[in-house]
Amino acid sequence: MKENKIQSECYQWYNNNFCLKHHNPRGLMFSVPNESISQTTMAIINILKKLNVSIYIIKAVEKTILILTSTAKSMGLVSGVSDTIILLPNGKILFCEFKDEKGKQSENQKIFEQRVNDLGHDYILVRNLESFKDEIRKYNN
Repeated sequence: MKENKIQSECYQWYNNNFCLKHHNPRGLMFSVPNESISQTTMAIINILKKLNVSIYIIKAVEKTILILTSTAKSMGLVSGVSDTIILLPNGKILFCEFKDEKGKQSENQKIFEQRVNDLGHDYILVRNLESFKDEIRKYNN
C-alpha cells in the first residue's frame, strides 16, 4: 500500500473518531505537505520530457521551481518534517510519519525525529492503519 493511501486511511479514521463537532475536546490532525514541491517538480519535468519540450524550457522550469523552493524555505519549509501533526484531546502533540512496509526514513527525517524527541514530544512511524489505531489508543489512555 502506498504511503499516501496509508496516511489518508489514518487521517479519516482519526478525524471520524476524535475530531467531529460532538467530540469534546476535539482532536486535530493536519498534514504538512513538505514533499509536494519535489514531487510536483519531478512530475512536471517528466511530462515536459515526454512531450519533447525544449531542454531550455525544462531548465527554466527547474530554475523557477528552485526559486519557489527557496522562498518556501525562507517561510519555514523544514526538510524531514513529519507527514502529519496530531493535537490529541489529552493535550499531547504527536508527530506522525507514514511509510509503507519497505519505506525507510531519510536522514533528514531521522534528524527531525530526534529534535522532536529532544523537545519532549512524541514521534511515531506508521506503516498501516491498525498500528496507527494502536498508537492513538496508547496515547489517549
